[in-house]
Amino acid sequence: MFEKAASVTGMLSLAIGLTIGPTVLAQPVDTALIDTGSANDWLTYHGSYKSYHYSPLDQINTGNVRDLTVAWIHVPGRSTRGLQSMPLAVDGVLYYTGSHSRTFALDGATGKVIWSYIPELDEALVARQTHSPYNRGAAIGEGKVFVGTVDGRLIALDMKTGKPVWDTKLINSQKLTVGFTGAPLYAKGLVVIGAQGGEWPYRGPIFGVDAATGQKKWEFLTVGGTDDALKTWGNESWRTGGGGGWMPGTFDTASNTIWWGTANPAPLYDWSGPDYKASGARPGDNLYTTSVIGLDIDTGQLKFYHQELPHDTWDFDSAVGEFIMLDREGKHYVVHPNKSGFIFVYDRADAKVENVWPLVKNINFVKTIDPKTGELVGRRDFQAGKVAEPLCPHISGGVSWNSGSYNPATGMYYKLGQEWCMNLEVVKTTPVTEPQAQLNLGAVFKITPPPGGEIYGHLDARDPITGAKKWEVRFPEPPLASIMSTAGNLVFVPDSRGTVHAYNATTGAELWNHGDGLGHQGGIISYAAGGKQYVAVVAGFGGMASDDYAPTFGEPYKSMPRDEGVLVAYSLK
Repeated sequence: MFEKAASVTGMLSLAIGLTIGPTVLAQPVDTALIDTGSANDWLTYHGSYKSYHYSPLDQINTGNVRDLTVAWIHVPGRSTRGLQSMPLAVDGVLYYTGSHSRTFALDGATGKVIWSYIPELDEALVARQTHSPYNRGAAIGEGKVFVGTVDGRLIALDMKTGKPVWDTKLINSQKLTVGFTGAPLYAKGLVVIGAQGGEWPYRGPIFGVDAATGQKKWEFLTVGGTDDALKTWGNESWRTGGGGGWMPGTFDTASNTIWWGTANPAPLYDWSGPDYKASGARPGDNLYTTSVIGLDIDTGQLKFYHQELPHDTWDFDSAVGEFIMLDREGKHYVVHPNKSGFIFVYDRADAKVENVWPLVKNINFVKTIDPKTGELVGRRDFQAGKVAEPLCPHISGGVSWNSGSYNPATGMYYKLGQEWCMNLEVVKTTPVTEPQAQLNLGAVFKITPPPGGEIYGHLDARDPITGAKKWEVRFPEPPLASIMSTAGNLVFVPDSRGTVHAYNATTGAELWNHGDGLGHQGGIISYAAGGKQYVAVVAGFGGMASDDYAPTFGEPYKSMPRDEGVLVAYSLK
């Protein structure tokens, strides 16, 4: 088994190029290391607590990226619905998860398997679920790898051996068919994880679990989680309100605060029309769904919140876990994209809205969102029946749950936008009054092009605070994967057709591309192993959003393999 004594941490300089220094002892992955970040590693789903999705490595750069080639490939097996995970890297070892929460530790230089862990799952439950059995990643801390399962468990594995340390059941998934698909977050001795989805009739908990013992320390209900929030759910609809926090947020060490995004309420589409405060399936604003929340990490108590879309009736939830921590001119910001296609900028102290700007062009569920207050202006609320005008964006969002990238060298925020709409028919369903294994949608919908236009995707380089655009690259179909920028002045974009692109971060010029053979809908990272920089990306189509691609766009998606996946590592020749 691998030993951490011979580490590459600290061996790479941040000067131009890559220099080899003396071997140093590995640092333990703890809160302090994740907070400061490690140039050679990728320590959390979002890279570090700053959530930049940025690598300070520059061995691969604009001058030599044309020489990038495949270093090794790993096939995890049983990749039902493809691969959607974000790899992690520590001291030259790469960790990642596949479908069914399969977890692997690989030699980062060769791809050789160090250990693998394949949990026993409730297969009957997995077969009943709609959002399964994919897994979007793990967390690392205190010598352990933490991974959630779709049957409601959180598991800790020994980082060196892959052997289970503890296995904690957090959700009665047999009753609810709800579990964990997103990655956990490690911080300050706790593992924080949110339950999947918002379309199920339950109350979307977020859990804080002791990293050493697996004991649940606290639980926060995203639906009616406080006395004030209960008042925003008419007819006691909070009992089956949906919610969830299915993607990992981040931790602000200075204020001891967990930032997390929450999912949409249930039923997903409401027939209340403009009278949503007093009528429909769930009268009221429905706190704390489609919100950004700040929780005290020690107690799980709510410190502050901002509900980005009160009474969300469009499924443009806030569960996108991307919280970019920026400091500019003495102010401390948090930048958070919402599925609606708007980007929210907050004061880090209390989630006060500092700005709101649109990333995508095709938005008509509101006329706008007030950039000073965050108030929705000219919102569209639907009654039962067919909606005359297409709703924009499509249910998959103006942005995906996958992450963009902030590059501190260029000062630019790189983010993928999705230009698509949908035809919608709202259905007045029978109210669900008790938590149970039942999706609660309330609509029939189908993807359609924007009025007078066509479906496409784009990569934008933007000022993260003002939204000012520097350049844009267009794609024939919306890419669905995370992206990454690096100190080599590069932006890497894995697209839906299966090609990884590298662009000049300053100009947007394409410098390199390579086909992985499968569409991308997961993560991409960079790390160092043996004094060499690598770029690792997961490939494998088959998720909820990508299910629409074959019937909508035809080839190459009609013939693209499903239920397959690979992890591809690139390096210089």
